[in-house]
Amino acid sequence: MPVIIILIIIVVIMSIKCVKVIQQSTVGIIMRLGKFHKKADTGVHFLVPFIDTLSYRIDLKERVEDFPPQPVITKDNVTMQIDTVVYYQVTDPIRFVFEIANPNAAIENLTALRNIIGELDLDATLTSRDVINTKMRAILDEATDKWGIKVNRVELKNIMPPHDIQVAMEKQMRAERERRESILQAEGEKQSSILRAEGEKQSAILRAEAKKEAMIREAEGDKQSRILKAQGDAESIREVAKAKAEGESVVIEQVFKAMKDADIDDNMLALKSMEALEKVAQGKSTKLVLPSDAVNFLGTFKGIKEVMKDDDDIKININNKEESQE
Repeated sequence: MPVIIILIIIVVIMSIKCVKVIQQSTVGIIMRLGKFHKKADTGVHFLVPFIDTLSYRIDLKERVEDFPPQPVITKDNVTMQIDTVVYYQVTDPIRFVFEIANPNAAIENLTALRNIIGELDLDATLTSRDVINTKMRAILDEATDKWGIKVNRVELKNIMPPHDIQVAMEKQMRAERERRESILQAEGEKQSSILRAEGEKQSAILRAEAKKEAMIREAEGDKQSRILKAQGDAESIREVAKAKAEGESVVIEQVFKAMKDADIDDNMLALKSMEALEKVAQGKSTKLVLPSDAVNFLGTFKGIKEVMKDDDDIKININNKEESQE
């Protein structure tokens, strides 16, 4: 009876050990009598006691390996230390187990980094990280493909040149910064001078425009003032002339009315005209305009004078004849 119980316990223990559970993102390698039997994916697997063994559990998640600095020599013979970070993932667990013994050491000792850096000088090495990363990823991915490894990314973590190179680079960088500062300061002064000149130019233009506008407005105002003044003078002259004409018209009407009422004959009117002309002639005017009536009146006087002269001649002739007869 105790033997049966012991056998049952052994069977139970062996059964438990023969049941294997593979977790997510993990693959198992089952060996049968020391030889690869099959790949155990995620789930529960039953092994044959004393024949099958779960020898390897391979993690399929992406791995990150930070490799220590490696000495490399650039094209211009500058020795520097570069450490890298490699991101890779197992894509073929079988080849990863049976094709390579130490994959991390194999990746670290690949000469891809040395070959790439050997083709670049110091300045190109310091400024071409993306190019170096791309080339290293392509070379490592091709080299590790037969090991069941996929290299997803390679990053240059630190590039450490020698101390004297670092000092020289710092001096060069400081000089470059000072040069850029001088250039920026000069550019700033230049832009400031240009903006100041532009401001003065615009100010002068605006002042000239304002002066021009003021002169134009002043001239327009003067012009309008003169026009209004001339219009006022003309209107005043017209009003004065109109009033004078109206006054003279009234006076003439009154004179003619008085003459009509007094029944003055033409001779009296001519005589009065002559008296008026006498007064006018006494003035400072050099020209005297005679009305037609006055001229006719003067013609009358000339005819009277001629008649009187003829009478005197006749009288003289008569007297002469009488004296001759005596």
